[in-house]
Amino acid sequence: MAAHLATLDHAATVRPAFAPVPGHRSVRSGGGTVVAFPDLRGADTLEAIADTVVAERETMLFSEGDAAGDLYRVIDGMVRIYKLLPDGRRQIVGFLQAGDMMGLTLGPCYLYTAETVTTCSLQRLPRSRFEALMEAQPALARSLHARTATELVAAQDHMLLLGRKTAVEKVASFLLLLATRSRSASSLGGRRVRLPMSRNDIADYLGLTTETVSRAFTKLKTGGLIRLLEGGLVEIVDRDGLAGTTEGA
Repeated sequence: MAAHLATLDHAATVRPAFAPVPGHRSVRSGGGTVVAFPDLRGADTLEAIADTVVAERETMLFSEGDAAGDLYRVIDGMVRIYKLLPDGRRQIVGFLQAGDMMGLTLGPCYLYTAETVTTCSLQRLPRSRFEALMEAQPALARSLHARTATELVAAQDHMLLLGRKTAVEKVASFLLLLATRSRSASSLGGRRVRLPMSRNDIADYLGLTTETVSRAFTKLKTGGLIRLLEGGLVEIVDRDGLAGTTEGA
């Protein structure tokens, strides 16, 4: 199924300023692989070299091709990351949440664009200081590398999601992915999933049209598998049934 990818107008894109968080030290502020943050001790270590900032919704953090001078860690909120196709369309490759990092790259430039979906609190880490820290603390570097390997597997799963599933299977898989991520943080055990991104964002992530995404949500709802609630919430009514849908049941 051909992907429907929104056309972006770079000429109209302006990068807003960040708002520093009071009580946090400022440092000079630049990504490829996205990794989840490994542990609390690592968080404490990175916080010492980070500048904590707040970015309003729809803020561009960095653009594909920019010099990669900083790394970012999401403290709160959601960030979308995407790549541009040669004709200007976009393919969203991930939605980052609390604990995720972006900006690890061996090259000099960012490999994708990152924008906030919601208002976000972020840790911004100068790349030069981060690389020096990795050299000084090999255990932290190994932990990050392990997480990178995990994210590569997740990227392969995403390619499978785009190429081998029906629209309903894709949306069901997407909901279960978000539910799994939110389960540990939710008193409801991941039964309710918050979708702050637009239907167009979901379409550009799953390689569908916006209309097809809406129809898939409606089919899952009428099938008794989910409930669509106010405030961008989706309640998973039948988790086993939803999982069965992802397998073509």
